[in-house]
Amino acid sequence: MRTWTRVSAGLFGAALALATVSGAAAQTKMPSTLRYGSGLMDVPVASVLPHLAVVGTFSGFWTSNDTDFVTDDNGVPIAVEPFESGFNSDLSLAVGLFDRLEVGGTFQAFEDEANGGNLVGAFGRLSIVRPQDYGLGLAVGARYVPGPDYGDGIDRAPGRLGRADRRLRTTLGGEDIDTDFSFYAVADAELPGIDSEHLPRHDFTVTGGWGSGMFRDGDRLPWYGATDSNGWFGGVALHVELAEASLLTVMGEWNGFDLNVGAQVDVKGVRVGAHVLGVNYGIDQSIYRSTKFGLLGSVAFCVEQGGLCRPSLKDRVKPDTIQLPAPPPDTVVVTRVEAPPLPTGAPAQICLATGQPVEVLVTSRGDTLVGPSRVAIESLRPGVVFAGTYAEGRAWYEADEPIAFEKTPYARSGGMVRLNCDGITQVGEYMGVPLFVQRGAEKPYKMLYVPVRPGVWQGYEADLRKTT
Repeated sequence: MRTWTRVSAGLFGAALALATVSGAAAQTKMPSTLRYGSGLMDVPVASVLPHLAVVGTFSGFWTSNDTDFVTDDNGVPIAVEPFESGFNSDLSLAVGLFDRLEVGGTFQAFEDEANGGNLVGAFGRLSIVRPQDYGLGLAVGARYVPGPDYGDGIDRAPGRLGRADRRLRTTLGGEDIDTDFSFYAVADAELPGIDSEHLPRHDFTVTGGWGSGMFRDGDRLPWYGATDSNGWFGGVALHVELAEASLLTVMGEWNGFDLNVGAQVDVKGVRVGAHVLGVNYGIDQSIYRSTKFGLLGSVAFCVEQGGLCRPSLKDRVKPDTIQLPAPPPDTVVVTRVEAPPLPTGAPAQICLATGQPVEVLVTSRGDTLVGPSRVAIESLRPGVVFAGTYAEGRAWYEADEPIAFEKTPYARSGGMVRLNCDGITQVGEYMGVPLFVQRGAEKPYKMLYVPVRPGVWQGYEADLRKTT
């Protein structure tokens, strides 16, 4: 493990030197996980890195327990042995593609066969709904880490701490430990903070999801997991703007086994952080069920902009502002507005499609005025309507089609006329439009009247030769 620590530290140092090129770059907010690209500490999020953003991360933790369990072939503890504490390190490299996909590699150990061999894996996440667009996000992803190989022919599973463990076999006590592939679905909510002059600008991220593999398997082993959440995980993060392109993220998470807390500071794409893993364990019982302190360093480089990625909070919607000019000093302006005189006309009545009359005024030009404001009926807006159903605008009327009433066809006859409500009576309807005849007319009716619009009627004459 110490050999791997020196190798990973050297690789991270080279990445840091390469990324010191300054310049404007894409905006990022989400911190780096310990081993699997962007996220909290171990929990994924629904967002992904921007297109061609490359993030290298070096992280590690110190173990705090001096002893650990010895187990039999079924994973049952049978003894306790001294445990060599030390620093456990990991390195990861992630890249964003098309603002929808994030892929990368995780390098957890480069050891000889006696210590479990190499632990090199990969990860990826596809953003289905981007939280940057809607405030809510949805993504699916996968992580792959091969099990350690001690050369003894026994299949072993990788653990959640990124280190080889002889005890963790793919089958223990009749239970399958399938932690090499971990599939998950995760949802996010990105919430703006409280706008106040007494508080720095800040945002919140709330994430939750379900996963297989490392998110759930091994929960029945007393030295590996203390609780069983069946693969459910979640977390919350507070992002605080320290200065332009500088963010502090304080976060807590539940990865299915451990309660972890931590903080990261991102200054123009260079990130440093500290974390405490397993704060839910009051007593150190094993390397998994113990409290561990760790550190993290990360560099985010945006290829398209040729510089470091710049973190930023969610854009705020600026309210519309109307600035009125100041009035001249010591000036009082009094404006007197006189309404124009109302138009005049001769009193008259129009007959509606309901058969009821309405009082109107008719001007010398023939305009029909209605209402207290004496508005011309032709200029009324579409939302103002009179009672009744009218033929104007209906397809059969505009196409000059004949109508039928009591098996008798009627064709349009003459021009439009005005009728007195007292002289007509309704006898039926056609396609929802009422039909009227002259009061006292006898069947078969020779003439029907159809209301075209308020006060305007169209006559339809019967064609008795086509009566069926």
